Parts: sequence; C-alpha cells; structure tokens
Amino acid sequence: MKIGFYQFVPEFGNTQKNIATMVDAVRNADADLVVFPELATSGYLFLKQDEVAAVAESVPGPASRAFSAVAVETDTAVVVGFPEKCGDVYYNSAMLATPDGRVQVYRKNHLYNEEKLFFQPGDLGFPVFEVKGIKIGLLICFDHMFPESARCLALQGVQIVCHAANLVLPEYAQITSRSRALENKIFWILANRCGSESRGGKFLSYSGRGQIVDPNGQVMVSAGPDDTGFFSVDIDPETANKKRLAPLCDVFEDRRPELYNLLTEKRM
Repeated sequence: MKIGFYQFVPEFGNTQKNIATMVDAVRNADADLVVFPELATSGYLFLKQDEVAAVAESVPGPASRAFSAVAVETDTAVVVGFPEKCGDVYYNSAMLATPDGRVQVYRKNHLYNEEKLFFQPGDLGFPVFEVKGIKIGLLICFDHMFPESARCLALQGVQIVCHAANLVLPEYAQITSRSRALENKIFWILANRCGSESRGGKFLSYSGRGQIVDPNGQVMVSAGPDDTGFFSVDIDPETANKKRLAPLCDVFEDRRPELYNLLTEKRM
C-alpha cells in the first residue's frame, strides 16, 4: 500500500485555488492514500467569525464533491482538513473521500488556542473508517498532545492514523507522532503545512516537517521545514496488527485496565 502526504502553503481564503492544487496533487500521486494539512481548503489564521462563515462548507459541498470525484477517478483515498458548517455551528474538520464515492467526516476534539473563538469542539468521538480493507483513523493537529486520542483509535483496530496539522509549536508533533506510533504499534502520517500567515497584526509561522512513522516509531520519510510537494512510502498495513515487543510482551494484551481508573474530582 502506498501512503503519503502533501505539504504545501494554502492561500488564505482562496478555496477554489487550494482545492484545485490538491486535486492535481492527488492525480499526480499514484498512491492509495494521500493526506493533506489541517484547514487546507481555507487557510488557518482567522480574525473574525465572518471569515470562517465565508469559507466553511457543509458535506456534501463543493470541496467534498471535488475530492470524492478525484478519489473515484484515481482509486485514491483522500484526507483533507476543512472548516465545516453544520447548521449554525462550525467545526475544524477533516473529510475522508474514498474510491467508492463516500465522504466521511471527523471533527477536531481538542481545539488549540484561538480556534476556540471560531469553532466548536468535535462531537463525533474517534470514529474508525475503512479504506481498501485497512482501518484508518483521523486526528487533527492538537489532538496529538492527548495520548487518549491515538489509544482510542488503536483499541478499535486502526492501522494507520492520518494526522492533518497546521503546527506552530516546534518539534512537538514530530516527537509525539513517533511516540504514539510506537506505543500503539501503528503507522502515522503527519501532514503539516509550511509557510506563514500574516493578517491583522497577527503572524503565524508553520513548521513543515511532515513525516510518516512506522509501528516501531521510526521515521520512514520526512519533509523539510520549507519543502513543498508529495512525500510517500510503501507499507504493509498488516504490520500494525502485530503488537508484540518481545515474545512475552504485547502492548495491548499486557494492559491492566482495572488499574487505570482515574479520579474525576480534583484532589485537595
């Protein structure tokens, strides 16, 4: 199975151009699964709610129809971050378009900083999707800081985590993606953007350095901080079903859930 990510610089507010760029990237990828960054259709640095409303889409919508069409055309599963409109509510979401024509959605559960001013936290939990018989899960950016996110997916049999991101904190996700992959024995695709955004006196610089990590926590392929383009690797997803670290050590069978009860009340 060939999996990869596309690192680029989305143009803020120019959804048509961003979607066209990504559709072309899928056509040229010759892959089974391609992951794009967080909010890749719109750009990230919003200043007011009206800007979110101007670029947000429901599913189905123009973006989902475009990615569904190219997924069917190329026999490629596509993950894309986008601002989602659901009634009067907005979510920082990622869509999965599959070669059978379906489009499914994950909504970011852990909002980062000023995202809380524009989006509601996800309400779909951690769903598991299937692509060509392989179980995959979606996470978005700050979700990576919460080990429960990856563990929830892994305990449901996920073999590949698709992590769409707009990272501004240095090194963190490059480290945690390796840790999460190792502790759950899964593949991890970190699809980050690069470049910067400067709007209304605010400035964000994105760290790039997307990477694909194997179930042993080893980086299989990575991009530089300013690289743009498609990065891919061939994998055997069945490797992620093997949870042993040693003949008598299995990271799932050796769990002790009866000991993991956490107090919900603050200790005085």
